[in-house]
Amino acid sequence: MDERSYWVGLNLVKGIGAVRFKQLLDFFGSAEIAWQAPQTAWSSAGIPQRVVNNFAQMKQQVDLERVMEKIATGNVRVITWLDSDYPRRLKEIDQSPPVLFIRGTINVEDDWAVAVVGTRRVTPYGRQVADELGRFLAQNGVTVVSGLARGVDAIAHQAALQAGGRTFAVLGSGVDVIYPPEHRKLAAEVIRQGALISDYPVGTQPDGINFPPRNRIISGLSLATVVVEAGEKSGALITAEFAVDQGRDVFAVPGSILAAQSQGTNRLIEQGARPLLKMSEILETLKLEQIPEKQHARKHNPMSKEEQSLLEHLSSDPVHIDQLCELTGLPITNVSATLTMMELKGFVTEVGGMNYVAMREIKTIYKVN
Repeated sequence: MDERSYWVGLNLVKGIGAVRFKQLLDFFGSAEIAWQAPQTAWSSAGIPQRVVNNFAQMKQQVDLERVMEKIATGNVRVITWLDSDYPRRLKEIDQSPPVLFIRGTINVEDDWAVAVVGTRRVTPYGRQVADELGRFLAQNGVTVVSGLARGVDAIAHQAALQAGGRTFAVLGSGVDVIYPPEHRKLAAEVIRQGALISDYPVGTQPDGINFPPRNRIISGLSLATVVVEAGEKSGALITAEFAVDQGRDVFAVPGSILAAQSQGTNRLIEQGARPLLKMSEILETLKLEQIPEKQHARKHNPMSKEEQSLLEHLSSDPVHIDQLCELTGLPITNVSATLTMMELKGFVTEVGGMNYVAMREIKTIYKVN
Protein backbone atom coordinates (compact mmCIF):
# COMPACT_ATOMS: atom_id res chain seq x y z
CA MET A 1 0.00 0.00 0.00
CA ASP A 2 1.11 3.59 -0.58
CA GLU A 3 1.33 6.49 1.86
CA ARG A 4 -2.14 7.70 0.85
CA SER A 5 -3.68 4.49 2.20
CA TYR A 6 -2.29 5.20 5.66
CA TRP A 7 -3.67 8.74 5.57
CA VAL A 8 -7.06 7.16 4.95
CA GLY A 9 -6.44 4.74 7.82
CA LEU A 10 -5.54 7.45 10.31
CA ASN A 11 -8.59 9.42 9.17
CA LEU A 12 -10.73 6.48 10.35
CA VAL A 13 -9.52 6.73 13.95
CA LYS A 14 -12.02 8.44 16.22
CA GLY A 15 -10.44 11.42 17.95
CA ILE A 16 -7.89 12.23 15.25
CA GLY A 17 -8.62 15.55 13.63
CA ALA A 18 -6.38 18.07 11.94
CA VAL A 19 -4.38 18.97 15.07
CA ARG A 20 -3.60 15.38 16.11
CA PHE A 21 -3.01 14.34 12.51
CA LYS A 22 -0.29 16.98 12.21
CA GLN A 23 1.02 15.95 15.62
CA LEU A 24 1.45 12.37 14.38
CA LEU A 25 3.08 13.44 11.11
CA ASP A 26 5.51 15.72 12.93
CA PHE A 27 6.46 12.97 15.39
CA PHE A 28 6.66 9.96 13.07
CA GLY A 29 7.48 11.63 9.75
CA SER A 30 4.82 9.80 7.73
CA ALA A 31 1.35 8.32 8.04
CA GLU A 32 2.69 4.84 7.28
CA ILE A 33 5.20 4.93 10.14
CA ALA A 34 2.48 6.25 12.48
CA TRP A 35 0.13 3.43 11.44
CA GLN A 36 2.77 0.77 11.99
CA ALA A 37 4.00 2.23 15.29
CA PRO A 38 3.21 0.55 18.63
CA GLN A 39 0.74 2.10 21.06
CA THR A 40 3.55 3.16 23.37
CA ALA A 41 5.03 5.28 20.61
CA TRP A 42 1.68 7.01 20.14
CA SER A 43 1.65 7.82 23.84
CA SER A 44 5.16 9.21 23.47
CA ALA A 45 3.85 11.42 20.66
CA GLY A 46 1.45 13.00 23.16
CA ILE A 47 -1.73 11.33 21.89
CA PRO A 48 -4.34 10.85 24.68
CA GLN A 49 -4.82 7.26 25.86
CA ARG A 50 -8.45 7.09 24.73
CA VAL A 51 -7.38 7.94 21.18
CA VAL A 52 -4.55 5.40 21.39
CA ASN A 53 -7.13 2.80 22.40
CA ASN A 54 -9.35 3.83 19.47
CA PHE A 55 -6.36 3.38 17.17
CA ALA A 56 -5.59 -0.09 18.50
CA GLN A 57 -9.22 -1.14 18.09
CA MET A 58 -9.37 0.31 14.57
CA LYS A 59 -6.28 -1.62 13.45
CA GLN A 60 -7.87 -4.86 14.61
CA GLN A 61 -11.17 -4.18 12.87
CA VAL A 62 -10.12 -2.58 9.60
CA ASP A 63 -8.46 -4.07 6.55
CA LEU A 64 -6.93 -1.04 4.84
CA GLU A 65 -6.52 -2.84 1.53
CA ARG A 66 -10.25 -3.54 1.42
CA VAL A 67 -11.01 0.05 2.36
CA MET A 68 -8.88 1.30 -0.54
CA GLU A 69 -10.48 -1.22 -2.90
CA LYS A 70 -13.92 0.10 -1.94
CA ILE A 71 -12.74 3.65 -2.57
CA ALA A 72 -11.33 2.70 -5.98
CA THR A 73 -14.40 0.74 -7.11
CA GLY A 74 -16.62 3.65 -6.11
CA ASN A 75 -14.66 6.04 -8.37
CA VAL A 76 -13.73 8.05 -5.29
CA ARG A 77 -10.52 10.06 -5.28
CA VAL A 78 -8.54 10.76 -2.11
CA ILE A 79 -6.79 14.12 -1.71
CA THR A 80 -4.50 14.93 1.22
CA TRP A 81 -2.64 17.97 2.48
CA LEU A 82 0.36 16.78 0.47
CA ASP A 83 -1.41 16.93 -2.91
CA SER A 84 -0.99 19.93 -5.19
CA ASP A 85 -4.68 19.77 -6.15
CA TYR A 86 -5.91 20.07 -2.57
CA PRO A 87 -8.25 23.10 -2.76
CA ARG A 88 -6.06 26.10 -2.00
CA ARG A 89 -8.68 28.20 -0.28
CA LEU A 90 -9.64 25.33 2.00
CA LYS A 91 -5.99 24.71 2.86
CA GLU A 92 -5.70 28.35 3.98
CA ILE A 93 -8.11 27.90 6.90
CA ASP A 94 -7.05 26.77 10.35
CA GLN A 95 -7.23 23.02 10.86
CA SER A 96 -8.22 22.18 7.28
CA PRO A 97 -9.27 18.52 6.80
CA PRO A 98 -6.19 16.29 6.32
CA VAL A 99 -8.10 14.00 3.94
CA LEU A 100 -10.82 14.77 1.41
CA PHE A 101 -12.89 12.25 -0.54
CA ILE A 102 -13.95 13.44 -4.00
CA ARG A 103 -16.38 12.20 -6.63
CA GLY A 104 -16.02 14.40 -9.68
CA THR A 105 -13.36 16.96 -10.51
CA ILE A 106 -11.73 19.98 -8.92
CA ASN A 107 -10.29 22.38 -11.50
CA VAL A 108 -8.11 25.47 -11.37
CA GLU A 109 -11.10 27.70 -12.13
CA ASP A 110 -12.92 26.38 -9.04
CA ASP A 111 -10.71 28.66 -6.99
CA TRP A 112 -13.31 31.29 -7.90
CA ALA A 113 -16.11 29.90 -5.76
CA VAL A 114 -18.98 31.33 -3.71
CA ALA A 115 -21.15 29.45 -1.21
CA VAL A 116 -24.93 29.79 -1.46
CA VAL A 117 -26.75 28.42 1.60
CA GLY A 118 -30.05 28.77 3.38
CA THR A 119 -33.11 27.19 4.90
CA ARG A 120 -34.70 23.92 3.86
CA ARG A 121 -38.12 25.57 4.29
CA VAL A 122 -37.62 28.04 1.50
CA THR A 123 -40.29 30.59 0.57
CA PRO A 124 -41.21 31.49 -3.04
CA TYR A 125 -39.10 34.63 -2.57
CA GLY A 126 -36.11 32.62 -1.36
CA ARG A 127 -36.57 30.10 -4.17
CA GLN A 128 -36.45 32.87 -6.77
CA VAL A 129 -33.36 34.48 -5.23
CA ALA A 130 -31.49 31.16 -4.89
CA ASP A 131 -32.30 30.24 -8.48
CA GLU A 132 -31.29 33.61 -9.93
CA LEU A 133 -28.17 33.74 -7.78
CA GLY A 134 -27.02 30.24 -8.77
CA ARG A 135 -27.53 31.05 -12.45
CA PHE A 136 -25.87 34.45 -12.20
CA LEU A 137 -22.75 33.10 -10.51
CA ALA A 138 -22.44 30.19 -12.94
CA GLN A 139 -22.88 32.44 -15.96
CA ASN A 140 -20.02 34.59 -14.66
CA GLY A 141 -17.63 31.68 -14.20
CA VAL A 142 -18.05 31.32 -10.43
CA THR A 143 -18.34 27.83 -8.94
CA VAL A 144 -21.37 27.49 -6.65
CA VAL A 145 -20.72 25.69 -3.36
CA SER A 146 -23.49 24.32 -1.17
CA GLY A 147 -24.55 21.29 0.86
CA LEU A 148 -27.03 19.32 -1.32
CA ALA A 149 -29.73 19.83 1.32
CA ARG A 150 -33.38 20.41 0.56
CA GLY A 151 -34.43 23.98 -0.10
CA VAL A 152 -31.92 26.71 -0.91
CA ASP A 153 -28.95 24.34 -1.35
CA ALA A 154 -30.62 22.14 -3.97
CA ILE A 155 -32.04 25.13 -5.83
CA ALA A 156 -28.61 26.80 -6.05
CA HIS A 157 -26.96 23.58 -7.30
CA GLN A 158 -29.68 23.04 -9.93
CA ALA A 159 -29.53 26.63 -11.13
CA ALA A 160 -25.76 26.47 -11.58
CA LEU A 161 -26.03 23.19 -13.49
CA GLN A 162 -28.80 24.47 -15.74
CA ALA A 163 -26.67 27.52 -16.55
CA GLY A 164 -23.84 25.22 -17.64
CA GLY A 165 -21.65 26.12 -14.67
CA ARG A 166 -19.77 24.21 -12.03
CA THR A 167 -20.87 23.37 -8.51
CA PHE A 168 -19.57 21.60 -5.40
CA ALA A 169 -21.77 19.74 -2.93
CA VAL A 170 -20.18 19.20 0.49
CA LEU A 171 -21.75 16.27 2.31
CA GLY A 172 -22.28 15.35 5.96
CA SER A 173 -21.83 11.70 4.98
CA GLY A 174 -19.52 9.65 2.81
CA VAL A 175 -19.50 10.72 -0.84
CA ASP A 176 -21.07 7.34 -1.67
CA VAL A 177 -24.02 7.97 0.66
CA ILE A 178 -26.38 10.56 -0.80
CA TYR A 179 -28.61 12.45 1.62
CA PRO A 180 -31.39 13.27 1.24
CA PRO A 181 -31.99 10.19 -0.93
CA GLU A 182 -34.27 12.05 -3.35
CA HIS A 183 -31.23 14.08 -4.44
CA ARG A 184 -29.40 11.12 -6.00
CA LYS A 185 -30.11 12.38 -9.52
CA LEU A 186 -28.95 15.88 -8.56
CA ALA A 187 -25.80 14.41 -7.02
CA ALA A 188 -25.02 12.56 -10.26
CA GLU A 189 -25.34 15.82 -12.18
CA VAL A 190 -23.07 17.58 -9.69
CA ILE A 191 -20.42 14.89 -10.24
CA ARG A 192 -20.55 15.56 -14.00
CA GLN A 193 -20.17 19.35 -13.60
CA GLY A 194 -18.20 19.61 -10.40
CA ALA A 195 -17.73 17.41 -7.38
CA LEU A 196 -19.18 15.81 -4.28
CA ILE A 197 -16.78 16.49 -1.41
CA SER A 198 -16.55 15.10 2.11
CA ASP A 199 -13.96 14.57 4.80
CA TYR A 200 -16.01 11.67 6.17
CA PRO A 201 -14.84 8.17 5.19
CA VAL A 202 -16.62 6.26 2.44
CA GLY A 203 -19.68 4.53 3.86
CA THR A 204 -20.33 7.10 6.60
CA GLN A 205 -24.06 7.53 7.14
CA PRO A 206 -25.62 10.98 7.61
CA ASP A 207 -25.86 12.04 11.23
CA GLY A 208 -26.96 15.31 12.79
CA ILE A 209 -23.55 15.89 14.39
CA ASN A 210 -21.85 15.62 10.97
CA PHE A 211 -23.49 18.66 9.40
CA PRO A 212 -22.14 21.62 11.42
CA PRO A 213 -18.49 20.56 10.79
CA ARG A 214 -19.13 20.11 7.06
CA ASN A 215 -20.39 23.73 6.95
CA ARG A 216 -16.83 24.74 7.78
CA ILE A 217 -15.70 23.13 4.54
CA ILE A 218 -18.44 24.87 2.54
CA SER A 219 -17.25 28.30 3.69
CA GLY A 220 -13.58 27.26 3.51
CA LEU A 221 -13.84 26.40 -0.18
CA SER A 222 -15.40 29.77 -0.96
CA LEU A 223 -14.36 33.37 -1.40
CA ALA A 224 -17.64 34.40 0.25
CA THR A 225 -20.83 32.92 1.66
CA VAL A 226 -24.29 34.14 0.68
CA VAL A 227 -27.15 33.32 3.05
CA VAL A 228 -30.42 33.49 1.10
CA GLU A 229 -32.95 32.66 3.82
CA ALA A 230 -32.40 31.40 7.35
CA GLY A 231 -34.39 31.09 10.53
CA GLU A 232 -32.84 32.15 13.81
CA LYS A 233 -31.45 28.64 14.41
CA SER A 234 -30.64 27.69 10.83
CA GLY A 235 -27.50 25.71 9.98
CA ALA A 236 -26.79 28.35 7.33
CA LEU A 237 -25.94 30.75 10.15
CA ILE A 238 -23.26 28.31 11.31
CA THR A 239 -21.75 28.46 7.82
CA ALA A 240 -21.77 32.26 8.03
CA GLU A 241 -20.02 32.14 11.41
CA PHE A 242 -17.32 29.88 9.98
CA ALA A 243 -16.89 32.26 7.04
CA VAL A 244 -16.32 35.19 9.40
CA ASP A 245 -13.81 33.16 11.43
CA GLN A 246 -12.00 32.31 8.18
CA GLY A 247 -11.80 35.94 7.13
CA ARG A 248 -14.22 35.48 4.24
CA ASP A 249 -17.02 37.84 3.18
CA VAL A 250 -20.61 37.15 4.20
CA PHE A 251 -23.62 38.42 2.25
CA ALA A 252 -27.20 38.12 3.49
CA VAL A 253 -30.37 38.59 1.47
CA PRO A 254 -32.73 41.03 3.23
CA GLY A 255 -36.25 39.78 3.80
CA SER A 256 -39.56 40.64 5.38
CA ILE A 257 -39.46 41.34 9.11
CA LEU A 258 -42.63 39.25 9.30
CA ALA A 259 -41.13 36.12 7.72
CA ALA A 260 -39.53 33.52 9.98
CA GLN A 261 -37.16 32.54 7.14
CA SER A 262 -35.72 36.08 7.09
CA GLN A 263 -35.08 36.48 10.80
CA GLY A 264 -31.63 34.93 10.54
CA THR A 265 -30.55 36.87 7.46
CA ASN A 266 -31.83 40.18 8.79
CA ARG A 267 -29.97 39.51 12.03
CA LEU A 268 -26.77 38.83 10.06
CA ILE A 269 -27.13 42.21 8.36
CA GLU A 270 -27.62 43.84 11.76
CA GLN A 271 -24.39 42.17 12.90
CA GLY A 272 -22.38 43.45 9.95
CA ALA A 273 -23.00 41.10 7.00
CA ARG A 274 -23.25 42.78 3.61
CA PRO A 275 -26.89 43.12 2.51
CA LEU A 276 -27.20 41.65 -0.98
CA LEU A 277 -29.26 44.20 -2.89
CA LYS A 278 -28.21 43.16 -6.39
CA MET A 279 -26.38 40.13 -7.76
CA SER A 280 -23.56 42.14 -9.31
CA GLU A 281 -22.45 43.34 -5.86
CA ILE A 282 -20.87 39.93 -5.27
CA LEU A 283 -18.65 40.22 -8.35
CA GLU A 284 -17.81 43.85 -7.59
CA THR A 285 -16.93 43.20 -3.95
CA LEU A 286 -14.82 40.13 -4.72
CA LYS A 287 -13.37 41.64 -7.92
CA LEU A 288 -14.64 38.78 -10.05
CA GLU A 289 -16.10 40.78 -12.95
CA GLN A 290 -13.66 39.43 -15.57
CA ILE A 291 -13.48 35.72 -14.72
CA PRO A 292 -14.69 34.47 -18.17
CA GLU A 293 -12.11 36.62 -19.95
CA LYS A 294 -9.34 35.40 -17.62
CA GLN A 295 -10.36 31.78 -18.12
CA HIS A 296 -10.37 32.23 -21.89
CA ALA A 297 -6.96 33.90 -21.84
CA ARG A 298 -5.46 31.12 -19.70
CA LYS A 299 -6.92 28.38 -21.88
CA HIS A 300 -5.74 29.79 -25.19
CA ASN A 301 -2.42 31.27 -24.05
CA PRO A 302 -0.38 28.72 -22.06
CA MET A 303 2.13 30.09 -19.57
CA SER A 304 5.28 31.25 -21.37
CA LYS A 305 8.88 31.08 -20.17
CA GLU A 306 8.84 34.84 -19.66
CA GLU A 307 5.72 34.59 -17.46
CA GLN A 308 7.29 31.78 -15.45
CA SER A 309 10.44 33.84 -14.98
CA LEU A 310 8.52 36.89 -13.77
CA LEU A 311 6.40 34.84 -11.37
CA GLU A 312 9.55 33.52 -9.73
CA HIS A 313 10.25 37.09 -8.59
CA LEU A 314 6.71 38.12 -7.66
CA SER A 315 4.80 37.63 -4.42
CA SER A 316 2.31 39.58 -2.33
CA ASP A 317 4.97 42.27 -1.90
CA PRO A 318 4.97 44.90 -4.71
CA VAL A 319 7.89 44.82 -7.14
CA HIS A 320 8.58 47.66 -9.59
CA ILE A 321 8.76 46.86 -13.29
CA ASP A 322 12.36 48.17 -13.47
CA GLN A 323 13.40 45.78 -10.71
CA LEU A 324 11.73 42.91 -12.57
CA CYS A 325 13.83 43.76 -15.62
CA GLU A 326 16.99 43.59 -13.50
CA LEU A 327 16.00 40.34 -11.80
CA THR A 328 15.01 38.52 -15.00
CA GLY A 329 17.47 40.08 -17.44
CA LEU A 330 14.60 40.72 -19.86
CA PRO A 331 14.27 43.99 -21.81
CA ILE A 332 11.62 46.46 -20.66
CA THR A 333 9.50 45.93 -23.78
CA ASN A 334 9.25 42.16 -23.12
CA VAL A 335 8.52 42.63 -19.43
CA SER A 336 5.84 45.22 -20.10
CA ALA A 337 4.10 43.09 -22.76
CA THR A 338 4.33 39.96 -20.62
CA LEU A 339 2.87 41.71 -17.56
CA THR A 340 -0.02 42.96 -19.68
CA MET A 341 -0.84 39.39 -20.74
CA MET A 342 -0.44 38.17 -17.17
CA GLU A 343 -2.90 40.79 -15.95
CA LEU A 344 -5.38 39.66 -18.60
CA LYS A 345 -5.03 36.07 -17.33
CA GLY A 346 -5.45 37.15 -13.73
CA PHE A 347 -1.91 36.08 -12.77
CA VAL A 348 -0.73 39.49 -11.54
CA THR A 349 -2.16 42.87 -10.71
CA GLU A 350 -0.66 46.35 -10.84
CA VAL A 351 -0.99 48.10 -7.45
CA GLY A 352 0.08 51.56 -8.57
CA GLY A 353 3.27 53.21 -9.75
CA MET A 354 4.14 50.29 -12.05
CA ASN A 355 4.47 47.98 -9.05
CA TYR A 356 3.14 44.43 -9.42
CA VAL A 357 2.08 41.59 -7.14
CA ALA A 358 1.21 37.97 -7.91
CA MET A 359 -2.38 36.87 -7.31
CA ARG A 360 -2.34 34.60 -4.25
CA GLU A 361 -3.45 31.38 -5.92
CA ILE A 362 -1.16 31.43 -8.96
CA LYS A 363 2.16 30.43 -7.44
CA THR A 364 0.51 27.43 -5.80
CA ILE A 365 -1.28 26.29 -8.96
CA TYR A 366 1.82 26.55 -11.15
CA LYS A 367 4.23 25.31 -8.44
CA VAL A 368 6.46 28.36 -8.64
CA ASN A 369 9.00 28.60 -5.79
